[in-house]
Amino acid sequence: MYINNTAKLARRAFLVRMGQLGMAGIATPWALNLATIGEAAAFTATDYKALVCVFLYGGNDYGNTVVPYDNTNYAKYAAIRTGIATPQASLAATALTPTVALPGGMQLALAPQLLPFKTLFDAGKLAVQLNVGPLIQPTTLAQYNAKSVPLPPKLFSHNDQQSVWQSSAPEGSITGWGGRIGDVALSNNGANAVFSCMSVTGNAVFVAGSTAVQYQVSTSGAVPISGLKSPPFGSSSVSAALQNLITQTSTQTLENEHTKVVTRSIAAEGQVTSALAGVPAFATPFTSTNPLASQLQMVAKLIAARNALGVKRQVYFVSLGGFDLHDFLPDQHPGLLTNVADAMASFYNATVELGVSNNVTAFTASDFGRTLASNGDGADHGWGSHHFLLGGAVNGGRFFGSAPAIAVNGPDDVGQGRLLPSTSVDQFAATLANWFGVSASEMSLVVPNIGNYSNRNMGFV
Repeated sequence: MYINNTAKLARRAFLVRMGQLGMAGIATPWALNLATIGEAAAFTATDYKALVCVFLYGGNDYGNTVVPYDNTNYAKYAAIRTGIATPQASLAATALTPTVALPGGMQLALAPQLLPFKTLFDAGKLAVQLNVGPLIQPTTLAQYNAKSVPLPPKLFSHNDQQSVWQSSAPEGSITGWGGRIGDVALSNNGANAVFSCMSVTGNAVFVAGSTAVQYQVSTSGAVPISGLKSPPFGSSSVSAALQNLITQTSTQTLENEHTKVVTRSIAAEGQVTSALAGVPAFATPFTSTNPLASQLQMVAKLIAARNALGVKRQVYFVSLGGFDLHDFLPDQHPGLLTNVADAMASFYNATVELGVSNNVTAFTASDFGRTLASNGDGADHGWGSHHFLLGGAVNGGRFFGSAPAIAVNGPDDVGQGRLLPSTSVDQFAATLANWFGVSASEMSLVVPNIGNYSNRNMGFV
């Protein structure tokens, strides 16, 4: 059901686009001019906007990321997280005072390593979405236990939940909601639609659309065909022969389509390399030893080159791994959070420097949260988690969603402190898509389960 619904929506989107092109009298052989198909979308914008997904692979531990701080809830937290609880005394500098207080006198603090986020929260540039995760429809604990409503497939599985978070379907999905946002927005980027969805961390379903094809770059820039950029055996003649070989036309359909893809790739690499060459160095420092910072620095450079690239709407994907901490959580998690906070703070400061902080929204995502209950020196696979939103357009200094009870087998978890999400990924994604410019009529093409929710905008941006 979950997979079929997504597939039906993807087919519907494709047929709508094909029908629009047919009415325009445009011939559309398969795989021909993929970007042109998307240009039929009714999406117009004169400003620039970008979404940046920061994916934390492995399942980030929510319990030591956003931590109970008031005495009553901290005592419950410490009793549950034996051996891995963050000391209450270390949280004083990152205790949050939101503009809208949480019910019942609950206070929350960020992990000590997230001090840069505390500064951004206080400045109104960072918000916290509480207890968000994959759902198909609003689900109560009683419904979960009774199995009376459809549930996301393959809960607690790394590969599948990474895919479900990014695409609304388990491993094997071919489109993600970032890519589907790109599908809707392709028309704004015209001939440069290939730069609509970009990954700086390798292949990711999040930025794959039905018509928007993800363009992958490295932290050094566009990835060239090595034999063209570095002549084999030092011979330019060999390079010329290679280029002629891989770009020559053919009477065979598959060969000819491959030639078109390669030709576009060569042209895109040249365009990106040229555009990046005109980007001056940032005054904002990015830590070179931080892999996430290197990725976000490249995103900032590409955003700086937006006019040279001729784009108005972009979706980016970056990532950091290492969060699957069944063991050694107190030792390894703090360093990971340091990398996240430093990289994202530097990225935000770079957007301020570029004058586009109000036009760029970054957010975190992860496979799932982890159990609130300790397993000794780590935590096991969970479900819902807390995530961050950062940017000038973010309604910062606030929590969004519902704060879960600090309990195991309590009213908000399905066992061991595995949070039953109170906000769905569809609601989370729809809020971002709405800010990006996706219309209500096309929202179900981006997030297939949004029709099951009356609240389709969480209000954080």
